[in-house]
Amino acid sequence: MNGRTVLERFPAGGPRGSWPAEEFAQARRLEGMPAEVVMDLATDMFLVIVRSGEAAVDAVV
Repeated sequence: MNGRTVLERFPAGGPRGSWPAEEFAQARRLEGMPAEVVMDLATDMFLVIVRSGEAAVDAVV
């Protein structure tokens, strides 16, 4: 799966001024998880992901 884990999916057509995927990713980063947001063009969704290996490294440090 390209070395990524999808934590959550958000529709791209959210309300104006709302960034739920970015807010979710920021909350995970505050917990120490290296979450990032990517766009899945095929499904028109924002995905909050963690690249494989990064979560385990951060948990050990």
